[in-house]
Amino acid sequence: MRKNVDLLHGPVLSSLTRLALPIMATSLVQMAYNLTDMIWIGRIGSNAVAAVGAAGMYMWLSNGLATLAKMGGQVNVGHALGAGQKADASRYAANAFQLTAFCGIIYGLLCVLLNGPLIGFFRLNSPAVIADAKIYLQITCGFVIFSFLNQTFTGILTAVGNSRSSFLATSAGLVINIVLDPVLIFGLGPFPEMGVMGAAIATVIAQLIVTLMFFYFASKDTQVFRNMKVAEKPRRKYMMPVIKIGLPTSIQSIIFTGMSMIIARLVAGYGDAAIAVQKVGSQIESISWMTADGFAAAVNSFVAQNHGAGNRTRIKKGYTSAMGVVLVWGVICTLLLILCPAPIFRIFISEPDVLPMGVDYLMILGVSQLFMSVEITTAGAFAGFGRTVPPSVVGIVLTAARIPFAMLLTETVLGLNGIWWSITISSICKGIILLIWFLVFLKQKEQKEEQKGPDPS
Repeated sequence: MRKNVDLLHGPVLSSLTRLALPIMATSLVQMAYNLTDMIWIGRIGSNAVAAVGAAGMYMWLSNGLATLAKMGGQVNVGHALGAGQKADASRYAANAFQLTAFCGIIYGLLCVLLNGPLIGFFRLNSPAVIADAKIYLQITCGFVIFSFLNQTFTGILTAVGNSRSSFLATSAGLVINIVLDPVLIFGLGPFPEMGVMGAAIATVIAQLIVTLMFFYFASKDTQVFRNMKVAEKPRRKYMMPVIKIGLPTSIQSIIFTGMSMIIARLVAGYGDAAIAVQKVGSQIESISWMTADGFAAAVNSFVAQNHGAGNRTRIKKGYTSAMGVVLVWGVICTLLLILCPAPIFRIFISEPDVLPMGVDYLMILGVSQLFMSVEITTAGAFAGFGRTVPPSVVGIVLTAARIPFAMLLTETVLGLNGIWWSITISSICKGIILLIWFLVFLKQKEQKEEQKGPDPS
């Protein structure tokens, strides 16, 4: 069986599915990776969950910065491969990794040096929670370079049509994390009990193992990585297109996380238990958005390569096929969160005073899962064309709207639930608006390209 999926020829649904399934599996593994931390940390207590929840916001924020190189590299490599320009694909990849290393090192240093003010932003109540949050922040974000590299490796390999390697590497990281978490958190054998610090160390070690595996898989690749020269001086010709395509998505992600941090600050006004609910609830909710994000990555590469090759018909068929799968998955996730919130949340936190808040969170956010999946997949299709601005505009505007909307709704009888409803309503609007925008974009593009001649596919 070929390691790389041929995205330019053969049945559309088959090609897209072969690429998408390992990505979706990788997303589920990543979700399990995060949930494993939450399960073990939840055994310490809600205070530990609150500490990780606050510090974890900065790991989430780092993903926006990592997206700059990942998205820009993935799309440009896909375009170059589709056009048959392998040398250019290697140069785009090299510049993407150089940008990744620079951003990862700078972000890590800032988080270590400014851990006090960064955690202070959330106005946590317990000194013990604050101390644990600082420790978790310094360790996980201090070594965030591994997470950055892993994301860029995933993007470039996906552009090549190799999503299997990302699945294997991430799965290995999950296994390492599952083994190390209880050992380092509670102390087993020669290892002392380290609590939240142990969870942070386990996460970093697992990410390092994933990075090493990616280096191994890259050494076996013949399309992009074999001729990639990372030690060469960055070239404006290749660096600027990476930044141009990656920047809108990066800004959107950073603003999204920034808005989420402001919301977390609003949530903190309801106590540390409310922060724990948001942290655990968002991890559970990731069963839908991380899977949709993985499928969007497949659509991104599929559209990018076929756009580079000028295959208009395959692009349309690929998007339609992907959306069909995502719609089914979104419905399943919606039903799961609405119908079974208590049993799911109880897996992580079973404290009687916290459980009702967790049930409310899952039921309210469950309403938006279908629309959120549509938004994420459509954003991936837009990115495949190199058009990252439309999803960024929709995302930034409607995510920013959550803040005043949350303030308004919390003043009513909804209280804390008003914050959750502000998130759900904005997600529904984003999914609907972006879908309409993309369909209009496709129609306009089709009309323009019909004047240039027949589709080569």
